[in-house]
Amino acid sequence: MAHESTIITTIAVALALAFTLGFIASKLRLPPIVGYLVAGVAIGPFTPGFVGDASIAAQLAEIGVILLMFGVGLHFSPRDLAQARGVALPGAVVQMIVAAMLGALAARLWGWGWAGAIVFGLSLSVASTVVVLRALESRGILDTPDGRLAVGWLVVEDLAMVLALVLIPAFAPSAGSAGTAVGSALALTLGKLAVFVALMIVVGRRFVPWMLTHVARSGSRELFLLGVLAVALGVALGAAQLFGVSFALGAFMAGIVVGESDVAHQAAADALPLQDAFAVLFFVSVGMLVDPAVFVREVPRIGMVIVVILVGQAMTAGIMALLLGRPLRTALTLGAALGQIGEFSFIVAALGVSLGVLPAEGRDIILAAAILSIALNPLLFAAVGPVERWIEARPRLLSALVRSSVARDTQVTMAHEIAATASGHVIIVGYGRVGRAIGEVLRGEGIPFVAVERDRATVERIRAEGIVAVFGDGASTGLLRHAHVARARLVVVTAPEPLRAHRVIEEARRVNPDVQLVVRAHSEDDVAAFQKLGVGRAVLGERELAFGMARYALQVMRRSPAPQPENDSWNTV
Repeated sequence: MAHESTIITTIAVALALAFTLGFIASKLRLPPIVGYLVAGVAIGPFTPGFVGDASIAAQLAEIGVILLMFGVGLHFSPRDLAQARGVALPGAVVQMIVAAMLGALAARLWGWGWAGAIVFGLSLSVASTVVVLRALESRGILDTPDGRLAVGWLVVEDLAMVLALVLIPAFAPSAGSAGTAVGSALALTLGKLAVFVALMIVVGRRFVPWMLTHVARSGSRELFLLGVLAVALGVALGAAQLFGVSFALGAFMAGIVVGESDVAHQAAADALPLQDAFAVLFFVSVGMLVDPAVFVREVPRIGMVIVVILVGQAMTAGIMALLLGRPLRTALTLGAALGQIGEFSFIVAALGVSLGVLPAEGRDIILAAAILSIALNPLLFAAVGPVERWIEARPRLLSALVRSSVARDTQVTMAHEIAATASGHVIIVGYGRVGRAIGEVLRGEGIPFVAVERDRATVERIRAEGIVAVFGDGASTGLLRHAHVARARLVVVTAPEPLRAHRVIEEARRVNPDVQLVVRAHSEDDVAAFQKLGVGRAVLGERELAFGMARYALQVMRRSPAPQPENDSWNTV
């Protein structure tokens, strides 16, 4: 009973403290993960007061890792990776190599062996998927070209780390130090991995979706959830016991198999709450390993690691995005998103320590650097706008960074295309789902328009349809000039990010004070802010939706359609 009481107490205190500190962190505009990690530090063995059962927390954290990796696999789409392969694949590979090399060189300067240095470098080469996704979502840019590029980049990093988890045991002391022994161990590991992957592709892709589909037809949500959990935990256990690969890889492959089925969305929706809860326990258990004294004892090393993260991750990712033809804002946003380390770093470090490859002090340094980098990440996002304006104010620097891919496309290709466009045209900034719908209406009415889109693939696709398009970010200084905003009658801003919409409005007004503007809003605060800028109309999606549904409801109830307010106060400013 005493043991059961300890288990319950540890879980209860961990969740309660994680909730409290996570809430405080969010109020301080920090990622909640910082609060979860600090909660672990508070109940860890290195701080006074209540000390949680580390073994229980570690076991729960193992489940958290399995569900976390299952979720990564569930959302992993080879199609998504293929769409972003032109930038995400080469960019992420180069960025990871640079970060891993810098981390390994730092470890070598501290006198560590090559095996430990390589594991240490790998731990610093991958950003936190959880932090990036939540940061992009909170800023409303997850479903944008920038967001999709970041997700594709994360997929490459995560996939590389899954492979690293398979290969790291081959470098453990027990695997032999001679090149032949390491090579044999590596070949055996890869052979087991190949058999496991083949089995999942041949058998798993047929049996698992079939089984879950039949369970879903039963109509029992509880059985379906149990089936999803059984697949995630069962495949992870089988991968570890039968093929000698990690729980993480097994869960990842299980997620991919389920993700290819018709029940993938329901599986993700049902498993997400459990995944989030166990992920919290995972971060708490990681925090329990942190000795707060490391922040004082290892200041120089932690500082060096933060520099490695900022240079090897953030700066390298931004530079690679620019070299591969992405706009300046996209490169800065990507760099900000990747300027931290997280869950995979913890997993790799823990594996390295357990195998005797990485010194325990290396894990402490990684954990401390992770907490600091996650806490500092909002500052990187906040710096994107000022840095972009600072660079754009220096034409020579801008031309050196943003090379011919954007400049040639907008200044040369578009010069003759838009020259034939009559004045009084419409400019649509952002040609995603909303922009395309507007463009189809305008085309149907014969109204000329120019699309401004920062996703290169989208620009090429709509040009093939005969639509005049400018490649680039409409918020960038001078870009709207190439869409001839000076003689445009209307600018339609569909950008989902309020800050970017503000920049587009200001840029359009600066060139053409008389141009009309209609902008997409996401909140009452957005509407008020756009009102101050003098836009002609701000469309608030939720209210438009409510108004349309209310009209239909009144029609069904055989009453006259709901009249639109005289001042159109629901959606205009």
